[in-house]
Amino acid sequence: MAQPQLQPQTETKPVPAKPSPGKKRPFFHLSEKKKDALSGYLYISPFYLLFAIFGLFPMLFSFYLGFQKWNGLGEMEFVGLQNFRFVLSDPIFWKSLFNTAAIGIIGTLPQLIIGIILAYALNSALLKFKSFFRVSIFMPYVTSTVAVAIVFGVMFNSQDFGLMNVVLNWLGFDSVSWSTSEWGVKIAISTMVFWRWVGYNTIIYLAGLQGIPNDLYEAAKIDGASIRQQIQYITIPMLKPIIILTVFLSTIGAMQLFTEPLVFLGRSFREEGITVVLYLYREAFSNMAFGTASATAIILFFIIIVLSSINVFFTNRIGR
Repeated sequence: MAQPQLQPQTETKPVPAKPSPGKKRPFFHLSEKKKDALSGYLYISPFYLLFAIFGLFPMLFSFYLGFQKWNGLGEMEFVGLQNFRFVLSDPIFWKSLFNTAAIGIIGTLPQLIIGIILAYALNSALLKFKSFFRVSIFMPYVTSTVAVAIVFGVMFNSQDFGLMNVVLNWLGFDSVSWSTSEWGVKIAISTMVFWRWVGYNTIIYLAGLQGIPNDLYEAAKIDGASIRQQIQYITIPMLKPIIILTVFLSTIGAMQLFTEPLVFLGRSFREEGITVVLYLYREAFSNMAFGTASATAIILFFIIIVLSSINVFFTNRIGR
C-alpha cells in the first residue's frame, strides 16, 4: 500500500499590519541627525536669546526712536527727520565729532605702530623674562577704566603741583591747564587711551608674530636681508590680516570713546573734550531728548561704517 506523500510546509512570515488611514506619525518623531542639530541649536540658544533682548532689540528700538520725540516718560510723537536736522545743525555735534577724530588719531595711531614694535621685541629670542613683560604690558587693559581715568586726572592736574606740570616746569615750560585748554584736554585723554590699549594690541600682534614660520627669517638671513628688510618684506605682509583687524577695532573704539572723557571732565560736558558718545549721553540723560540721542546714534553708526571701510581699504594695501 503506497504511503501518502506529505507536502513540505512553507514558513509564513507575519505580515506587518498597515496603519489605519486615520493614524499619523508622532509629531516629535525626529531622526538622529535632526535631534543632533536641534540639540546644537538649544545649546547656543541662550546667547542668541540674550543678544536679542539686550543687543538686537535696543538697536532696532533706537532706529525707531530716532524718528520720534520722546522724553522717556510721556507719549512718543512722530517728527520724521526733525531730530536728524537738529543734530546736523548743532555746532556742538560737529565740535564733538572733531574732538572724537582728533583724540582717535592722537591716541590710536601711535598705539598701533608702537604695538607692532613692542610685539616684535617681546617675540625676540634675546629678551629674558618674556612672561613677566607680557603680563606687565597687558595689565593696563584689565585695569578699571575709572581707576585709570582718576590716576591720569591726578597726573594731568591743571595746578602747578600736577605731575605733568611739574615735569614741564622742570623743562622750562609754563604750566598747562589740562582740563580747560583746547589741546590740553585732547592730549590728556589721548594719553589715557594710548596707555590702556597699547598692551591689548601688542598681545594681538604678538600672537600673529608667533604664527609666522621661522624658516622665512632664516632664509632671509642667509640671503643677507637686514632686520629692516625682514620687517618690511616678511613681518608686515604676514601680519596684514592682524593689522586690518586691529585697525578695524581701533576705529570703532575711537569713535565710541566715552568713559575717559566723562571721568576726566565730569558732567560739565566741556566743548574742548566732548565726544560724540558723550554728546549722545548728554542729550539723553541731561536734556531728556531720547529722540535726538537716538538720531545721533544712527548718524554715528553710519560714520563708523564709512571710516572703518576707508581704513580697511588703505590698510589692505599694506604689503603689496
